[in-house]
Order: sequence, then structure tokens, then C-alpha cells
Amino acid sequence: MKKLKISCSGFEVEAEMLEGETPKTCEAIGQALPFDAEAEIWKEEVYFEIPVRISSEAPTPKTTAGDISYWPEGPGFCIFFGKSQPISPITTFAKIRSGIEKFRKVNSGDRIRVERLK
Repeated sequence: MKKLKISCSGFEVEAEMLEGETPKTCEAIGQALPFDAEAEIWKEEVYFEIPVRISSEAPTPKTTAGDISYWPEGPGFCIFFGKSQPISPITTFAKIRSGIEKFRKVNSGDRIRVERLK
């Protein structure tokens, strides 16, 4: 199982890629890593634009805390840390199992980095 490391605001968390559910999205995002960006906040979601353009795979309008999703309209990398829902359908491709509450201290403009976990 492939994993991601997300670093922001003095903390790091791991995320498991959901290769069995969204293999094309996992592959495209994995090939484009690492990402360095400025975080944006929308309700209970951290998001930022990424250099990946692919069509939706298993799109859904619903998320749960800990979901990491690709938003094709951005294109964006979205980390859902609360009860808010996406503005339009997204492809959930990874899951944070521990530490999702840490994203509550992230502010718009904070630097965020996503890379493969070694």
C-alpha cells in the first residue's frame, strides 16, 4: 500500500492511498508528487491547486473527516477534516487514519507539502 506524508504548520500526518478504489487517480497524483503549495481553507477543508488534470473516477458528492480527494474543477487536492462537504463531486483517493484534527490549526496561506512516504 502506498502512503503519503503531508506536512503543514509544524506537524506531519500519513495517508493511505486507496489504490483498489481509485487506481487511475492514485497513479496520476503519485506521479506528480511532491506538491508544495499555499493552503486555502473552505469551511472544514484544506485545499490547494495541483498540476494534475484527469477525469473523475468514482465521483461522489459526500466525504467524511480524513478523506483526501481530487477536485477536477480546480484541479485541487482537498483534505476534509470536519463535517463540511465538497461544493461539487470529487474523487476520494486517500484516507488519513490518525491526526486529522491537526488540520484545524491550518490557516489560509500556510505552506503545505505532500510527498511519498519513504
